[in-house]
Amino acid sequence: MFPLVLLLLLGLSPFDPRIVRYSLPLSVIGWSIAAFHVLLTLGIIPEDIKPCVQGVPCAQNQIEWFGLLSIPMLSLAAFSLIVALLFTARRRINT
Repeated sequence: MFPLVLLLLLGLSPFDPRIVRYSLPLSVIGWSIAAFHVLLTLGIIPEDIKPCVQGVPCAQNQIEWFGLLSIPMLSLAAFSLIVALLFTARRRINT
């Protein structure tokens, strides 16, 4: 998500239509990693696929707000919003 901050700041002020082409793939990759992490914390992904074996376990929520919102959920929501806005911008550019 951090490279997206720089890309979007540079591409949106002043607006450059090519910024969507550069930032959309990064956003989709980030969304898929966030979705994998959410599925991991929910226990949907089996134990043998888990990538974290040392240190803090990936399947454990360190912070949880209101009994529902965890850091992986917030990341998935942020990437979903970014991807939706980029698809909207792409559609408006192409029309």
